[in-house]
This record gives sequence, structure tokens and C-alpha cells, in this order.
Amino acid sequence: MHILHRCVAAIMIAASSAAAAQSWPAKPIRLMIIFAAGSSGDLFVRVFAPGLAESLGQPVVIENVAGAGGVVAAERVARAAPDGYTLLASISGTHVQRLYLARSSPFHPVNDFTPITTVVESVTYMIANSALPVNSLRELIEYAKANPGKISYGSSGVGSPTHMVGELIKQNSGIDMVHVPYKAIAQAFQDAVGGQIPVSFAISNQVMAPWKAGKIRILAIANAQRYQQMPDVPTIAEIVPGYEPVPSWTGTFAPANLPPAILRRIHADMVKAINAPEAARKLTDAGAIVMTSKSPEDFAARIRREVESVGRVVKRAGIQPVD
Repeated sequence: MHILHRCVAAIMIAASSAAAAQSWPAKPIRLMIIFAAGSSGDLFVRVFAPGLAESLGQPVVIENVAGAGGVVAAERVARAAPDGYTLLASISGTHVQRLYLARSSPFHPVNDFTPITTVVESVTYMIANSALPVNSLRELIEYAKANPGKISYGSSGVGSPTHMVGELIKQNSGIDMVHVPYKAIAQAFQDAVGGQIPVSFAISNQVMAPWKAGKIRILAIANAQRYQQMPDVPTIAEIVPGYEPVPSWTGTFAPANLPPAILRRIHADMVKAINAPEAARKLTDAGAIVMTSKSPEDFAARIRREVESVGRVVKRAGIQPVD
């Protein structure tokens, strides 16, 4: 009898989900994004939003809710009804690293959301000032081993993705580099260009002008795969055995418990919009790697893996919560 009841309940839930999907969407979709208007993250979302609206047959209203590292927007979406009308565009830092870096949070970065798809990965370059006598990451490692404690690197702050990249390189190559935290990666990058620090990271195409001018050298990229705009630049993982790429993606979410049929529809239409030729070209030109998830389940599994890998980095590096 209990088995029969469970079967009937499962059928009713499936039927309800299917019915909801057939009538959805019946009104505009709110897409809250954690990025300020005009930022690169804002561009990533606005590039595919028109295609998504066309596929859904309803307007997609973008709301820029920047502030507190994405907490404000994420909290609003976490508390919204799971009906498919309130979505979130966010970053890995809010849904992976935050688990280890926040002393408290108004939401659970994983449990309070339904992952939909990744959109892009930001290309993260590792660069060195041209005065440093190295031309590659391999040479930097050799130089650091011969000059222990004399190499410093800038990041966008304690516990940030770029900090974790630096720590992973140290842990897996056996070198000693001094971490110099900045409030923003752009500040660290500018100091590396100016020679105040020898090594830093950079995100997006801000590296191109100083690189072409000979002020910096691009040593590697921190992503899992090479960037098609610069195919000769190796990944860190190619040089450093054991290196696991640090999450640095932009992705989309709904509140937890979104009906499966609606989730499948949103995922399919969103992936289609992101990979449309014109949208994909604009995203690549903006310095990103287009990387959509095969399924929502695939994205959720990726987040679980990254939570584990980031946890290992945090523990080994002794990184403490910062807020």
C-alpha cells in the first residue's frame, strides 16, 4: 500500500510539473544579475538575453542588483517562488568559494538554488612584469626555486579565485611565493604592469595593450582549456602536475525546487541562446570561454566537485573566513 501511495504521489508530481511547464511562461521573466551595469559580467548576460526572450516568447527583464559580492541578488532569488519567473546570473565565488569564506550567510550557496547552466568562464591570465627574467611559467617556477621568498604575486583578495590559483601553484610545484592581496584584480594587474610587484593575474582582454607594448609577459592561463584567441598560451595544468583549475565561471540559477519540466525548458532555451553564433562570437571577443552545461544535473555535479576541490585548497593554504 505504501509503495502504491508513493507511486501515485510521484505520478501526481510529474503531472503537475508537466502542466506547469505547458503554461509557462505566461509573463515576463526577471533575471537578476549580481554585476554592475556596464561590467563584463553584465555584458555576458545581456548578450544572450534577447535570444532567450525570443525562444521563451516573453520578455527577459534584467535587473542589476550589485552589492556585497552578489549576496543581495542571490538572497532575493533564494527567497523567491520556484516558479521559473525569477532567475539569477551569478558567479562561482558566490556559490562555491563562499561556503568557506563567509562566517555567516542569509542563504546556503548550494542548497537554496537550482543550477541551470554555466554561461562562460572568464579567461584568467597569469602575467609577469617584463623586468622579471622569465618568459614562461616553467621558467618562473625554476626562478622561484632558485630565489625562495623573492617572488610575490598579486590577487583580488584573500580567498579570491586568483589567490587560490597562486596557492595551488605553490602547493603543487613546491615554490614559495609571497601573496599580496588587493581589493580588485585590476589594481594588482596595474601594479604588475608598473613593476611594483613582479607577478599578478588578469581577467579579460585588459592584458593585450601592455602585452603588445612589451611591458608584461603572459605566462599561462588558469582555465581548464586553452583560449582560442590565444592558442599558443598554455594552461597552468599543462605545466604544474596536480593543478586543479579554480572555478571562475558565470552561471544561471533558479530558486531551489524548481519544477523539473520548467527547468528542462529554461536550460534548453538558455543554452540555445548562449551558443547562437552571434552571441558566442560576442562573448569570445569579450575575453570569455563559452562553456554551457550539458544539463542542469551536469552543472550541479560540477558545483559539488568544485566545492570539494576548493575545500582542499582552503584547508592546505590555511585560508580563513573573511566576513
